[in-house]
Amino acid sequence: MSIANKIINLPALLKKLPALRRKGQTIAFTNGCFDLMHIGHVKYLEEAGRGNRILIVGLNSDSSVGQIKGPNRPIVHQKSRAAVLAALESVDFVVIFNEDTPYKIISKIKPDILIKGADYKGKPVIGEDLVGKVELVKYVPGFSTTNIIEKIKRDCFVAESAPRNDK
Repeated sequence: MSIANKIINLPALLKKLPALRRKGQTIAFTNGCFDLMHIGHVKYLEEAGRGNRILIVGLNSDSSVGQIKGPNRPIVHQKSRAAVLAALESVDFVVIFNEDTPYKIISKIKPDILIKGADYKGKPVIGEDLVGKVELVKYVPGFSTTNIIEKIKRDCFVAESAPRNDK
């Protein structure tokens, strides 16, 4: 399926789900900002989409990311973030949502499995009351968008502070 066909609005997605379920597909859902894609995201989504699953990624809209992460985020616009996600083989559909949490979208999709990162172990997962199963996926240690942004800022500050030899 093409990248453009994987990025879908919620009403169109809801029309597709009954046929997928009739074919015996398991509907899995995860969500996030996915602002600067890195290997941690890729491995997470690869694991989330394993097996006979249709993986739906709920993508926080630009306004939603700004509310959650602050006024300087996102770095990458939602259309670009959606296209990168849709390009992954493990991702079947990307649906953008505007709320701070994916509860509303989960209540409409009614996935069979809700997938979150292993850092949610022992913590409540938004939407867990709406699904049959919550699955926690291990993260690749050492990778986070926030850490990447901080490293860029540190490296740029160091570069700006260094004496210049351009006389």
